[in-house]
Amino acid sequence: MRTFIAIELSPEIKDRLDLLIRKLKPAANNIKWVSKENLHLTLKFLGEINDQQTEMVKSVLEGIVSQSRPFHLALKGTGSFPPGQSRIRVVWVGISADPVLFELQKLIENSLEEKGFLREERPFTPHLTIGRAKIPAKLDSLRAELERLKDEDFGAMEVKEITFFQSILRPQGPEYRVLSHHRLP
Repeated sequence: MRTFIAIELSPEIKDRLDLLIRKLKPAANNIKWVSKENLHLTLKFLGEINDQQTEMVKSVLEGIVSQSRPFHLALKGTGSFPPGQSRIRVVWVGISADPVLFELQKLIENSLEEKGFLREERPFTPHLTIGRAKIPAKLDSLRAELERLKDEDFGAMEVKEITFFQSILRPQGPEYRVLSHHRLP
């Protein structure tokens, strides 16, 4: 099964982001926007794993949360990847967080690497993907709107748990199923 570890967003933040996406949609018709129920902050993408590995990940996550604590997360600003290029591939919302987020993500990365999972090569850059271009395109009106919203505040929350998800790919878009929740003490 295809899996990832993430932080679920509060309903209030999801509502604000859904409103943002509805505002941005008219500016870009080739962007596949993330549905409100699928908005999350990915900490680690695991890809395809088997049942035995699934149980191992759950156990590792239980150990990790016992070493961490709840922390503050704020969503602010918009932008796109790749940075500084005219063709947009990914539309994102920025995240600022307590250093605990970086410690938690590093602990997840290190602990799972010890269990044989591949380490992510790119450095962890917290952001929330809200849309992806099927084919990278020059979208001047979308770029202008993202620039206008670069300092917009989309809310804040206290992160009290991390979630282990299964991702089921469907023609209409992915469906995420919770495999386990892991509360921060």
